Amino acid sequence: MSGEPPPEGTGTPENTGGPGGPGASGGPGVPGDSEGAGDSGGPDPREDSQDSGGSAEAGDPDGSLSPGRSGRPSAFGDGLRLAVGTLSVFPVRPGTVDRRAGGRAMALAPLVGALLGGVAAVVLSAALWLGVSPLLASVLAVGTLALLTRALHLDGLADLADGLGSGRPAEQALDIMKRSDIGPFGVVTLVLVLGVQVAALAEASAAGYGPVALVAACVTGRLAITWACREGVPAARPGGLGATVAGTVRRGPALAATALSLAGLAVLTSAYCLGALRLLPPDDAFGRRYEEYTSVEGTGIGSYAQLEGTEADPVRSDVVGVSLAPAADLPASWSPLVLFLGLPAVAAGLLAASVLRRRAVRRLGGITGDVLGALAETAAAAALLACVALW
Repeated sequence: MSGEPPPEGTGTPENTGGPGGPGASGGPGVPGDSEGAGDSGGPDPREDSQDSGGSAEAGDPDGSLSPGRSGRPSAFGDGLRLAVGTLSVFPVRPGTVDRRAGGRAMALAPLVGALLGGVAAVVLSAALWLGVSPLLASVLAVGTLALLTRALHLDGLADLADGLGSGRPAEQALDIMKRSDIGPFGVVTLVLVLGVQVAALAEASAAGYGPVALVAACVTGRLAITWACREGVPAARPGGLGATVAGTVRRGPALAATALSLAGLAVLTSAYCLGALRLLPPDDAFGRRYEEYTSVEGTGIGSYAQLEGTEADPVRSDVVGVSLAPAADLPASWSPLVLFLGLPAVAAGLLAASVLRRRAVRRLGGITGDVLGALAETAAAAALLACVALW
């Protein structure tokens, strides 16, 4: 825009996938303003004193007129690559990174959440199928999510807890958040949030809907990031991921992302209720064993016959024994409310994230990559709690 050379240390298109440092792994950055977070090739959170958004923030607030560092305006594919590279460990080909690409990436964040949740749900289902207890299976699933995000969402949660818990002014709190160590507030917050996630997911798995609840939580966590980047939400400092994506998502795309997320979760839940149960072994979460699955000829409806000598629960005894049955034939524990499981989960997650975001903006003056990571983990925990509480 102004013809000035790029800020020192911001990299070039030859060695990064965006405004990140050299040595990129092909993915555009990750939420979290900690040391080393810029190694994924996105907006480098360590460049806090430099304007990672370029001159677009001054004369072009949404970055629509800025060609980005590759010399061309960003396209939809650049936003998708930025979303995948920023929010997951999956490698992607670097593309143009500007504020318009940042807005698209944050609007597409729930799609990445569905991808992450799907992978973790496969791990959870496989563990349950192999006879692993719901608690241990839930630990494996939550651990998988940490691996798929390089644990940087969790790192952001701990950093934000340390910053807010310090009681220092905004600048000092931001400096505390940039440190590589974790203080007592961060440790306690990590233990509590991870404990809530694992315990709630274990209870949901014991009730038979753990994979669906896990996907809903992952989608909700990334949807919270979408809303945190709405117009009017400032960045806490001029550099890093927060400066690249803050205020880039308009109301329309945010509402569309929310509607599509709810619709997708409703379809997933319906499919799970009507068909996926037959993938489970003839053993429910309470230790009761069932004989081989048999179907009623010509109906597509079947059940597991209970073994003689076992005591049946009138409500939950056949929770894993119905497959491909219409909703009316599902056991009593499968209330019609389960078909709308995503609605309370998304609402609870977004509410919890909104409270935390407002607190962070008041204390820090805006959002950072650490704040976005903390919002994702907080919203996911609240969504899992809602699934369990309203079941």
